[in-house]
Amino acid sequence: MKSSIAGKNASLSAAHRNNWQAWTMLWRIVVNALAVAAASWLLPGITLRASDPVVQQGFTLVVVALVLGALNAFVKPILTFFGSCLIIMTLGIFLWVINAVLLMATSSICSALGVGWQVRDWNSAFGGALIISVVAMVLGRNYGRSR
Repeated sequence: MKSSIAGKNASLSAAHRNNWQAWTMLWRIVVNALAVAAASWLLPGITLRASDPVVQQGFTLVVVALVLGALNAFVKPILTFFGSCLIIMTLGIFLWVINAVLLMATSSICSALGVGWQVRDWNSAFGGALIISVVAMVLGRNYGRSR
């Protein structure tokens, strides 16, 4: 009797954990979309196609957040590994450069996909990387922690 209860609790715990992970991932996408929206609104060099309706702009921000999230998940660790000496020598400031490179790559991918979002130049990429990092840090604080 005791083992069946323990098994049931374990399966409920696993289901709860999977549900929590799904909500955490969804929250991170929303936070990234809001951070990209803030950068697009604050910097004239990062543009969101103004002729699109509001719903299309929201969809564009979600697509940009997904592309940026994928690059952060798969490319950023590689760039961080190869740039680790520069990161250490600059006391972490080189991570800002890596974030700007990823933002420019996101802009290129979105342009190739026909998504109405672009980063015009490197100055905007550096400013956008800073804004996106700060907004994502503030909005994402304490949410992704396991319970």
